[in-house]
Amino acid sequence: MSKLAVFDFDSTLMDGETIDFLAAPLGIEEQVAAITERAMAGELDFFKSLVARVALLEGLEKSRVDEICNDLPMMPGAAEVVRGLKEKGYTVVCFSGGFRNATKPACERLGIDADFSNFLHDENGILTGRVGGEMMYSEAKGDMIVRMQKLLGAGRADTLVVGDGANDLSMFAHADTRVAFCAKPVLKEAATHCVDAKDLKEILKIIG
Repeated sequence: MSKLAVFDFDSTLMDGETIDFLAAPLGIEEQVAAITERAMAGELDFFKSLVARVALLEGLEKSRVDEICNDLPMMPGAAEVVRGLKEKGYTVVCFSGGFRNATKPACERLGIDADFSNFLHDENGILTGRVGGEMMYSEAKGDMIVRMQKLLGAGRADTLVVGDGANDLSMFAHADTRVAFCAKPVLKEAATHCVDAKDLKEILKIIG
């Protein structure tokens, strides 16, 4: 039987929120972070919050976006947990309500098998404030994990999920091992395990 491990990206594999890093050059970091915080706590609809936050990035140069995204800080233990899971026969995938500009280079560096995220729209190298992609909605991760399980032939008993916020709830519904990592209370309630230390290596102890 195949084994599947799915990680969220922002504040899980990566130490922080990509959109907060992108907001910094525009001087709107606090404004964007406040919306992010409410969305991750489950107080705001994820789709609406994502559209609202990306709209605030209008005018940022795509080259600047890529520069920031190539230099994001990984969570302590990220490389080790991916390596350890792959040694145990897991296919390791990243689902992110964030952006491919960030997930693609990070997942390539970490050796993650595939990443699914959203795309920031630009015209002539300047962000338009619009976004699209596979991970726009609160149910998107749940929908995608079911597709991945069918593709790989992995059951929920062979599926590990790791996340920190409300938009990870939908994928938690399809896995027997559910790790809330430095997570919001709404996700901890749905978890089988909680890791409150900023060290992804702790997950290797959970799967034994």
